Amino acid sequence: MIPARYAASRFPGKLMQDLGGKTVIRRTYEATVATNLFDDVFVVTDSAIIYDEIVNNGGKAIMSVKEHDCGSDRIAEAVENMDVDIVINVQGDEPFTDRTSLEKLISVFKEDPGKQIDLASLMVHITDLDEINNPNTVKVIVDQSNFALYFSRNPIPYPRDLNVDVKYYKHKGVYAFRKEAILDFYKLPMLPLEASEKIECIRYLEYGKRIKMVETDVQGVEIDTPEDLERAKKLWE
Repeated sequence: MIPARYAASRFPGKLMQDLGGKTVIRRTYEATVATNLFDDVFVVTDSAIIYDEIVNNGGKAIMSVKEHDCGSDRIAEAVENMDVDIVINVQGDEPFTDRTSLEKLISVFKEDPGKQIDLASLMVHITDLDEINNPNTVKVIVDQSNFALYFSRNPIPYPRDLNVDVKYYKHKGVYAFRKEAILDFYKLPMLPLEASEKIECIRYLEYGKRIKMVETDVQGVEIDTPEDLERAKKLWE
């Protein structure tokens, strides 16, 4: 499932911007299909423009019935009556989606017969100080077993002691859910931490869900701003 909203706050219409001769959302959809990992791939949107862009180019799309504040809610509505076990959320602004990272996510559930893990997500080791301090870059800290402890737009952990060797990880907005977990998310109200940070996966932590983080070295570019789009164009070339 690829949630796709036209009216992005930082860069409205970003998913319909050109990237190497095709729109960003079409690039993301085609990259996801090309992994050959899924029984089906859909773009889930509230926009007739995005819906038509996918369907008119041979893809599959679903129009949301209700208004939604986040991509997880949009996906939950779409899958509620589908016969599925695991749902993968690929963000619409991730045109560099790759097979290897998604395979790692899926393997988390294959290695969890007791169903102790509610969802899994990707993280990337980052060292650039500008990126670490950028509030558009969501950071994550994990325990010894790589379960998420917290997500923040601030640098976490805070480097009070510069002699301590800690790693910083960027959260990539690619998730794998058990269907029950995303339906629970849909029904539970937003709490203050999520509302403050504007990071939807915090809701899972606030309600006691377990998020297994999977490290990947595929950086790619998440297109949140016009500057990101220019970087994506250079990388695409």
